[in-house]
Formats: sequence, C-alpha cells, structure tokens
Amino acid sequence: MIIDCHCHAGPGDGLSGPWDSDAPLQAYLRRAQAAGIARSVLFATFHSDYAIANHGVARLVASDPQRFYGFAFVHARRDRGRILDLVRTAVERYGFVGIKAHRLDARISGEVCDAARFFGLPVLYDPAGEVAVAELLAQQYPDVDFILPHLGSFGDDWAAQLALVDHLARHRNIHADSSGVRRFDLLQQAVQRAGPHKVLFGSDGPWLHPGLELHKIQLLCLPPLDAALITGGNFLRLARLA
Repeated sequence: MIIDCHCHAGPGDGLSGPWDSDAPLQAYLRRAQAAGIARSVLFATFHSDYAIANHGVARLVASDPQRFYGFAFVHARRDRGRILDLVRTAVERYGFVGIKAHRLDARISGEVCDAARFFGLPVLYDPAGEVAVAELLAQQYPDVDFILPHLGSFGDDWAAQLALVDHLARHRNIHADSSGVRRFDLLQQAVQRAGPHKVLFGSDGPWLHPGLELHKIQLLCLPPLDAALITGGNFLRLARLA
C-alpha cells in the first residue's frame, strides 16, 4: 500500500499564496489515484488559528477514514500553553496520528516535543534549512520520532540537505521525507547512507504532483521490500499503525 505522508488540505485564512489559502483536494486525488497512491496524510495549510484549521482537516479525514490520516498542525510560539490540549483534541476526538510544525511559523519547542512524547506521536517538522536542530532533537528527545520533510529544505539548500543526510545516518529517531527534493543524487545518497527505513515518500500535495513525486522513488530502483518501506511501511511504523 502506497501512502503519501505529506499533503496539505482544508481551509486557509490568508491570501499571501497557496500555502495559507484553501487547499482543495479534487485534482490531487485524481492524480494520486492514477499513480496508485492508496492513502494520504493530511494536515492544514498555514493558518492564524490551528484549532480551526485542524477541525477542517478532521472533517476531511472523517469523510473518508479509509483514505486519509490526519496530523495536528501547531504553532510552537502562538499556541504556547495550549499545545497539549490541541494535540489531545486531535488524537482523542479526531483520531489523528501525528503532529506537524513549521519553522516559518516558529522554531520547534520543547512543548511540541513533550506533547509528541506524551501521546506517542511522530512529529513532521519542517526546519526550512535549519537542519542542525536534528542534533538537539536526537539528543533531548531520543524516544520521539521526527520527520524532516524535503530532506530538510524545500528551498533546495544543497548544504542543508547534505548535512541532513549525516543526521539521518547517525540518529535513530531522525527521518526525512522526499517531497520537493530536486537533487536526485542527494535523495539517492540518503537512502544509501541512512537506509531505506529512514526515508518516507511524500508529495507536498496538493501543489506538487503526487505521481511525479512518487516516480522519483521508483527511479531509485530499490529492491521491492526497500521500496515498500519508503512508500508506506515507514510511515505505518512511525505512526504505530503496523
């Protein structure tokens, strides 16, 4: 079963770009189905109130629970003091299986990591190129699994992505997803050095084409069992669904 671990969805309340506006799924779902993607992990776009945004994602997940998983988006600074409550609602009421945070909101905090530890959830944290944080996350939260998307930099920061490969190889709880990675050699190096159990397939849908992003994994020409880890098995393990 192929699982896309990285797809934004639901209502936005900004107008600075697609990243904080509405993220409809109709075209994404057609493309994902054509590519053979069976399930997708949904989380919100940037939003001024993630309690509202997470509720919107929960409605989408509830509309087809056999197709979608949900992650709770939190803002490490603005939601300070209520992150545990936001995550509790997401887990106990919505059935979400992970936490999402982004450095362009605020750098990840101990409060976010403590909530992940309390509920036994993985954290998908976009460091936007500041991958040195992986060292601190590995040292201070060795019992929490972290996924750093885009191999650490959607901005195609070669140095940051190269540095993250080293963190993947050295730290048991640091993982990456493949969404938006432009430099194929770095993606290949991540799998070769860290192992196929440290990389997850993601598309950054609905804005990037899920079939195109999946094809990058197929072009790695991995043994079937290794490819199956990247395209679904790793996510199920980290989300404690396998």
